[in-house]
Amino acid sequence: MVAAAVRGAARALGGAAAVGGGAARAPRGWGWGGSSRRLWAPSGPAAAVVRSPAAPGALSPFDRQLKRKQKNWAALQPEPAKCDYLREEVGGRVADRVFDITRAFPLALDVGSGRGYIAQHLTKETVEKLIQVDIAENALKNARETEIPTVNVVADEEFLPFKEDTFDLVVSSLSLHWVNDLPRAFREIHQVLKPDGVFIGAMFGGDTLYELRCSLQLAELEREGGFSPHVSPFTAVSDLGHLLSRAGFNTLTVDTDEIQVNYPGLFQVMEDLQGMGESNCSWNRKPLLHRETILAAAAIYQEMYGNSDGSVPATFQIYYMIGWKFHESQARPAQRGSATVSFGDLAKINGLLSRRKK
Repeated sequence: MVAAAVRGAARALGGAAAVGGGAARAPRGWGWGGSSRRLWAPSGPAAAVVRSPAAPGALSPFDRQLKRKQKNWAALQPEPAKCDYLREEVGGRVADRVFDITRAFPLALDVGSGRGYIAQHLTKETVEKLIQVDIAENALKNARETEIPTVNVVADEEFLPFKEDTFDLVVSSLSLHWVNDLPRAFREIHQVLKPDGVFIGAMFGGDTLYELRCSLQLAELEREGGFSPHVSPFTAVSDLGHLLSRAGFNTLTVDTDEIQVNYPGLFQVMEDLQGMGESNCSWNRKPLLHRETILAAAAIYQEMYGNSDGSVPATFQIYYMIGWKFHESQARPAQRGSATVSFGDLAKINGLLSRRKK
């Protein structure tokens, strides 16, 4: 049984996943701790608009075709919902941010929708019509039911096949960390938004799965004399605001959160990451790990991070972002030098108030 688990983990470790508190319930008793373009492709109910894979290099760290296969495989499993607990939780938190905006959205777009993890939390009073886009056709075919009229389109998040100024709202949850050109993806989202439209997104942050990353690196150093990247690279939160601003968004909000899930051990972490479709797809990934290395990593994981009840934690850091497309009706900061009161006068006011109290 251990040998079978090791073989399964070795296959999943075609790079360990890239997907870093919260309250929900994990399954199996585990605990939480400018040019005009067509609106969508013309052929089939969910027509494919997936571009050819980019060649490996510094500007294209991920194999997008492999990621498509991984997500399609995960969506076809007998019980795909058993690994959806993290996506459901974050999708609900993105939906909460939509509800915080007191307006209705006639037409919305979900970029990297998967099986509809945001849509299931929305209402038709808030979003009148929704278009869900994902690179994996099987995920869209098995999308969850929602009360909102929905159209599914297979397309790459980096190449959105929609006209400029189309959507009132764009949302995205746990998908953009896999795009090769994140600045381009943000520009595409900004382009398809209408003026005064809003983008609300969530993606994995740099501290995601740091326990798994450290355990694998230490095990490889010990057993093989060096290590390969098994957890994919992430965007730093300090860069996220700059990327959104450069894409044209204003009135930005960026915040971080952490969700910690407890698992029986490293092999169960790997199993669920594979079930989420979150196995590594970096071009420089190592296809397999030796059996001794995986067993050593599991022992290190337990020793360094294990809980008192024998379980091990996996931390997922989440970046949430909100950005608006410019419109004349939006509030704008006053011009520099137009202030009529100096900050230096505040000290005088405090002094007058303190003397008055005496």
